[in-house]
Amino acid sequence: MSNDWKPTPIRRVITGHTDEGVATVIIDDVAQNVKSSRPNQYSTLMWCTDSAPAQMPLGRNAEDMGNRKLGTYPPVNGTRFMIAEYPPGNHPRRHRTETIDYIVVLSGEIDMLLDQGEMVTLKTGDVMVQRGTYHAWINRGSIPCRMVFVLVDAEPLGLGEPLQRDLPHG
Repeated sequence: MSNDWKPTPIRRVITGHTDEGVATVIIDDVAQNVKSSRPNQYSTLMWCTDSAPAQMPLGRNAEDMGNRKLGTYPPVNGTRFMIAEYPPGNHPRRHRTETIDYIVVLSGEIDMLLDQGEMVTLKTGDVMVQRGTYHAWINRGSIPCRMVFVLVDAEPLGLGEPLQRDLPHG
């Protein structure tokens, strides 16, 4: 795969309410908060929350929570909703977060390497709930694998060395 590969743009439609409480679309645009931590591998933040229950302020000028600059973790006591693409032959990174992750494979196929060499293959349409486990994602296929992730902040397990919580930026 060439080094000029870019992820497929993702349309975001975010609903909300006017100041008068009438349901409306407040954002309908291509998601712009794309980041890359390794060559040809991208994730796009769709939305996040700061707490549970989450706040849903009225008005068209409510903060675009999909434009927050986040690290790997969701905000403390919050959530992080993103879509990631893994190119064929990606460079896997073993890691663990103190989160419960809801994962859906939208397209392609990917292997998840767990402790002691255990491997799980996920295919289009497969769903996973990952509960703070060490893992690495490996795309051995011939097409990019696109996945949905919703990370929910969780109580620390006290196991090993999870990724350190990144401080949120603005």
